[in-house]
Amino acid sequence: MQFSELGLSAELLRAIGEQGYTTPTPVQQQAIPHILAGRDLEAMAQTGTGKTAAFVLPILQRLTNPLTSPLQKVTHTAPRVLVLVPTRELAAQVLESVRVYGAHTGLRSLAVFGGVGINPQIQTMRRGIDILVATPGRLLDHLGQRTVDLSKVQTLVLDEADRMFDMGFIRDIRRIIERLPKERQNLMFSATFAAEVRELAHTVLRNPAMVEVARRNAPAELVTHTVIKVDQDRKRDLLLHLFAAHGWHQVLVFCRTKHGSDALAKKLEQAGVRTAALHGNKSQNARTRALADFKSGKLAALVATDIAARGLDIDSLPRVVNFELPNVPEDYIHRIGRTGRAGASGEALSLVSSDERIQLRDIERLLKREIETSILPGFEPQHTHAVPRPAAGRPPAQKPAQARTRSGNGGRSGAPRSSRPARSGDGGAKPASHHSGQRHR
Repeated sequence: MQFSELGLSAELLRAIGEQGYTTPTPVQQQAIPHILAGRDLEAMAQTGTGKTAAFVLPILQRLTNPLTSPLQKVTHTAPRVLVLVPTRELAAQVLESVRVYGAHTGLRSLAVFGGVGINPQIQTMRRGIDILVATPGRLLDHLGQRTVDLSKVQTLVLDEADRMFDMGFIRDIRRIIERLPKERQNLMFSATFAAEVRELAHTVLRNPAMVEVARRNAPAELVTHTVIKVDQDRKRDLLLHLFAAHGWHQVLVFCRTKHGSDALAKKLEQAGVRTAALHGNKSQNARTRALADFKSGKLAALVATDIAARGLDIDSLPRVVNFELPNVPEDYIHRIGRTGRAGASGEALSLVSSDERIQLRDIERLLKREIETSILPGFEPQHTHAVPRPAAGRPPAQKPAQARTRSGNGGRSGAPRSSRPARSGDGGAKPASHHSGQRHR
């Protein structure tokens, strides 16, 4: 199938062609017709599969069609489409897609998020916009100041809804939905759908079409998973050894905390590895600069908290390193989703200490496979608490080429799922008190 067969306008096909795309991805093939028909949609697709274009393209089409969007003239601060996203980075990525694909439509768009001044956003909205991309917290700021009017919204998109739930935004989302017209189209896109998010979907979506192009909570299929067992106090030295031994040049490293990210970034920088930290305490300008330098190759490493697990669009990122395993196993899926995108292969390497055996067990349960572990000579762990063995019947993981290996320790069937901690609002809010070789957006 070609994009030209999906019923898109000449203006959109021209913009798509200018990006070098001809063939839609599976999620785009399935979702676009439903959205063009005006149906509500619940779409499951792992990151890197073209989810953003799957809703941006048909929304642009409907906005420029007088039969589906009679309000052809932009009205004062009254967007016709609202896209809610969890983080600033994802807001910027979605806005870029809207502007790239809508280059020949004359539609106006804006992204609003925290960490930057609100006044420029107010000035832009006063001039009129069609599509508003927003993090929940900053949008509530605008609603509180009465600088945005949501009474004309025809389409609501909840992008990465599970992440917004994880970050404590669901209460804010419900407050925002109360301000929207009752009659509207609702679209929910996400890489995973936890039970809580499905409950939200049942209250927001009306007789939705269902699209699922990857199994629920599936990791990127082209990613190789590796665990290296090491003591917690030797992780930094081991990471530096890996940079030096393999000449790594573009590595996204995940830590659990902002303080830990800063400390590791400083350690790497002192050792001669060009590094920056990315987390919610950084100003938006600092975050934008760090990401741009990482993409351009000026930085060899970007050390991030889970804020970077969504919304980072990096071409051909070779590997992700989990310096610390996440407490919530689904976050592992989002982290490794930064590599192995758009048909490219990738590596997910986790440095696991004995006190992380429960997190490793839960990740293996989610993956439904055992990750074989390895130990590097010179970094043998002194604390070797056994990881509970996985349930029977799981296929063994591939042995890593480097290092001598031990049998992987996996998950124990029937263990309780770890609770999801509320996270600080990296997206600007408070906790709840296309084809092969293309770059998918």
